[in-house]
Amino acid sequence: MSADATRRVEVYPGREAVVEFDPELTFECVDDCTWCCQHGVLLYDQDLLELAQRANLVETTTEFRGEKFVTREEKDRDEHVAEDGCACAFLREDGLCSLHLEEDWKPTRCSVFPLGVWLEDGDLHVDIRDSAHEHCEGLNVSDRTVIDNLEAFLPELLWELENPDSDREL
Repeated sequence: MSADATRRVEVYPGREAVVEFDPELTFECVDDCTWCCQHGVLLYDQDLLELAQRANLVETTTEFRGEKFVTREEKDRDEHVAEDGCACAFLREDGLCSLHLEEDWKPTRCSVFPLGVWLEDGDLHVDIRDSAHEHCEGLNVSDRTVIDNLEAFLPELLWELENPDSDREL
């Protein structure tokens, strides 16, 4: 979407996002993709508090450049792993997330994918991550438009963060 075509969308009362992607874009996770789970998952402070109620932080988190991430661990399998054989500590052998299935919760960064978010001039901007265009199989495979479901992708916590930039990796 060109800069001229950006639009403001109210996601929550009084909370708008500047949308910079095609409003016709659809997204739905597809079975066996797990590409987004093969990389480090950034944890915001609220995510750490939530995760601490569900898992041992010492075993499941790591620090990189002063920020907390979910640990990527070596998996004893060929599927649902990155080229180095590692994936998110919570990614099960069947390609499903134990946090999402068993705890009905997932970190903010997992909710946001395939979107990229950042602050610019005090506004929360949203676009599709470049890497998603290259690797995500769930783009444009359903009738679920992203723009009509932004609250599912953008937890309200994002508007409270000093730096919600989602383009940080482990």
